[in-house]
Parts: sequence; structure tokens; C-alpha cells
Amino acid sequence: MPFTFGYAAVLAGTSLVAARAAPGLVDALHRGSSTDVAHLAAAPVPVLTASALWIAGGVLTPYTLLFLLVLAGLERRIGGVRTAGIFLAGHVLATLATEVPVGLAVLCGRLPPASLHRLDYGISFGVAATAGALTGLLRPWLRWPALALAAAVLLAGLLARRDPLTDWGHVIALAVGVSAWPWVRRWERVIAQSEQMPGNNRLRQNIESA
Repeated sequence: MPFTFGYAAVLAGTSLVAARAAPGLVDALHRGSSTDVAHLAAAPVPVLTASALWIAGGVLTPYTLLFLLVLAGLERRIGGVRTAGIFLAGHVLATLATEVPVGLAVLCGRLPPASLHRLDYGISFGVAATAGALTGLLRPWLRWPALALAAAVLLAGLLARRDPLTDWGHVIALAVGVSAWPWVRRWERVIAQSEQMPGNNRLRQNIESA
């Protein structure tokens, strides 16, 4: 699983920086990577990329294990390029779905201008989308309990109202992953069929890179 473990190595590196660097530098890096409205309006692609290079809380959090299990599980079934696509879709769409309303609310005077600089970074939206997509490849007796558990955890966070925007983003990202079920199932079937054909290693590489 080159995508999963390559990405994990990058996250380990940034987590090491966060743990060892001066607090002021770490805070500046996090704020520079924040997908708030101000940064998204100025440089959307760089900030969306930078935001996905950090794990909130560091690499030793339980979220790291979830990242490895979910991404590795999906990559094994549909390939690294498509797994990256699901992750990216969740990361980008959930970010825009939560930050665009903030910008509009500030324009309408319903939120203070400081809301344009809300600190928001990390991989959680991408992981939630990947988890949602992976449940679609599980057998029904496991799929629905797993999806219900994931939804319950995310909704519990939303009801607790600790960080409503981020919590809504998690729910939206999970829905993005679930909406990808038809595609991930098709990709899994194509890859499974390729493994049963002569010269399947080369064919699978071509399919995954398509």
C-alpha cells in the first residue's frame, strides 16, 4: 500500500516537527496551513494541501491508527490513486461546505470578521470520507453496523457542540464517502477480475493508474 504508508511517513515527519520545534513556529505553521475563509480565498490549492499534512494532536493519537486501517483497507481493494481521490474529495468538499457559509455569514454581518481566520487543519475530513467509502465494500452484516457506529460517533460530536463547524464537516465527509459506493464497488470488481487474468500484475497496475 504505497499511498497509505507514503502518506503516513509524511504525517510522521510533520508530527515530529510539531513535537520538537519551538511552540511559536509550530503555531505559525498550523495557522499558515489553516483552511479558513481568508486562506481559501487567497490561495485555495496550497492551503488545502498544507492542511492535509498535519494530524491534530500528533501522530500518537488514536486517529493515526484509524487512518492506517481505513486507508490501507480501501487502497488494498481499489488501489492507491483512487483511494487518494476519495480522500481528497472528502477533504476538499467538506472544507468548502463548512467554510463557504462562514464567509457568507460574515458578509451578511451575522458573524464577526474574526471568523474568517478560524483555525482548521488536519486529515479528519479525508479519513471520514475514506471510512464511508470503505463501508460500502464490506459484507452487509458488517457494513451497516460499521456505518451506524461511524455515524453515531460523528453525530455525538455534533450534538456536544464543541466545534460545530468541524463536526458538520465530519458528517459531510462521511456522506461523500458513502456517495462513492457505486464507484468503489465497480473499481473493486474490475481489479478482482484483473487478478484472475494472465498477466494480471501489469493489467492491475494499468487499471489503478487509470
